[in-house]
Amino acid sequence: MTQTTEPAAVDAAPEARRSARVHRAWFVAAVTFVTIIGAAAFRSLPGLLIDPLHEDFGWSRGTIGAAVSINLALYGLTAPFAAALMDRFGIRKVVAVALTVIALGSGLTVWMTAAWQLLLCWGLLVGLGTGSMALAFAATVTNRWFTERRGLVTGILTAASASGQLIFLPVLSWIVEEHDWRPAAVTVALAALAVVPFVWLLLRDHPADVGVKPYGSKEFVEKPPPARGAARRAVTVLSTASRTGTFWLLAGTFAICGASTNGLIQTHFVPAAHDHGMPIQAAASLLAVIGVFDVVGTIASGWFTDRFEPRRLLAVYYALRGISLLFLPMLLAPSVHPPMLFFIVFYGLDWVATVPPTVALCREQFGDDSAIVFGWVLASHQVGAALVAFLGGVARDTFGSYDMVWYASGALCAAAALMALVIRRRPVAAVAAAA
Repeated sequence: MTQTTEPAAVDAAPEARRSARVHRAWFVAAVTFVTIIGAAAFRSLPGLLIDPLHEDFGWSRGTIGAAVSINLALYGLTAPFAAALMDRFGIRKVVAVALTVIALGSGLTVWMTAAWQLLLCWGLLVGLGTGSMALAFAATVTNRWFTERRGLVTGILTAASASGQLIFLPVLSWIVEEHDWRPAAVTVALAALAVVPFVWLLLRDHPADVGVKPYGSKEFVEKPPPARGAARRAVTVLSTASRTGTFWLLAGTFAICGASTNGLIQTHFVPAAHDHGMPIQAAASLLAVIGVFDVVGTIASGWFTDRFEPRRLLAVYYALRGISLLFLPMLLAPSVHPPMLFFIVFYGLDWVATVPPTVALCREQFGDDSAIVFGWVLASHQVGAALVAFLGGVARDTFGSYDMVWYASGALCAAAALMALVIRRRPVAAVAAAA
């Protein structure tokens, strides 16, 4: 008993002095935000490179889409293991290595001459790197450093990916059009490397490392010992969570979320708009505008999640997204017009607004394992994205347009809205007893 109470007494004075200033948790959240922005740089690139790679190497859009598909799938499948590795080795080490792998994979694409090299660099290496810094990373930081404002912080960190898109899309599209795609790949590699020093010097694994309480906590929380057997724990958590219907409903809805965002719009919007005569840079700028409103929508969704029932929020978000996708084929044109701008704003507000309520439901249902569970739910998100990234390219090669893909995705979003309403809210104790 003495050992657990002494740290609180020792650190009471420093904590009192810090109370008048900004809590350290917000600085950690800020570093996490910048880190995710660095990882988002590469995720801004795939849609810009489909046409240039097709022209340079003669690879089909299906082949290029396969590389994007591998990247998106690994982005999701790596996340739960990365969350467990963060429990074992610490957030800082895992994220620094992940950024280095991203830089390596992106930089090596400059010398590729065959399709298998695209699959290796763009698909495997960058997929593993970005997966280690996926939204499970944001969930881990939020769970450790905050007991209040978790929905808001989740929204802010989720918006970091959109902010990266906002920052890099216009720049990368200009580089691709003016200087070819290779300098754009080098830019992404350098951006990832630039974030590594910030992570190593400023990011901390746990509030106890700097002698503070989690934000909003009334008690000092001891740092838990390193969790061994990271891979085994990730699989064990999956085995336990998969016995609940809520897990499969969350995984199913999030798979559709990934299919209708990363897999569809982020990968295929630029080439689809280009098919209708719109310049690549103009289409990329529209995606950047989506990023602007995504920041607003995701932070607002975090605020809503702290105040309203998450499953109802999910139903509304998916329904509105599905309706907007059904109108998109009628809006694509050689130039940007007001109805298209309305779609961009509307879709941007809804882009990843689904993340805060999904994280909240994982936390409510699965307690201390929620970050790893969310990692598996995110894996389903990326599997859905991967399927549509590949199938969208195949559909374009086969039918000469993307129309069928837009309509199918709209129907899937309607199904996701119904699935969200079926989710039953249960206390964590009930899930633990079921396990």
